[in-house]
Amino acid sequence: MPLPLPIQMFDFSNKLPSYAHEGDAGLDLRAAEALTLGPLERAVVSCGFAMAIPQGYAGLVIPRSGLAAQRGITVVNAPGLIDSGYRGEVKVVLMNLDLKEPFEIHVGDRIAQLMIVAAPAVMPVAVESLDDTQRGSGGFGSSGVSS
Repeated sequence: MPLPLPIQMFDFSNKLPSYAHEGDAGLDLRAAEALTLGPLERAVVSCGFAMAIPQGYAGLVIPRSGLAAQRGITVVNAPGLIDSGYRGEVKVVLMNLDLKEPFEIHVGDRIAQLMIVAAPAVMPVAVESLDDTQRGSGGFGSSGVSS
């Protein structure tokens, strides 16, 4: 059974966040305001609702792949994190990475996606050393460019 996600709509002319297809991981977030993002401009775009993410979960706001690939529109702080205790309006920080073309946003346009993920509480504990792994401390680029 799906996890209930209580949502308070501020403007009922907009749609609830929804999945585009059965089995999708991300709920589409829609703009509750119209605006134009010029080349290399960013804006905080209202989605017109607040929600109560259950404790033990978090919301991740991520770009829509089609907007990113076709128009250069991304979520600046991807993924944006929404904690379970937040009850304010959901907003998305969008940026137009296109160098020449402005991007128009209309009310109701799908502008980002929301994933609800498990976020267990952890307790940081200081230790003398960590267990060894095959990867060890290999970081950025340590696995090479191709297989």
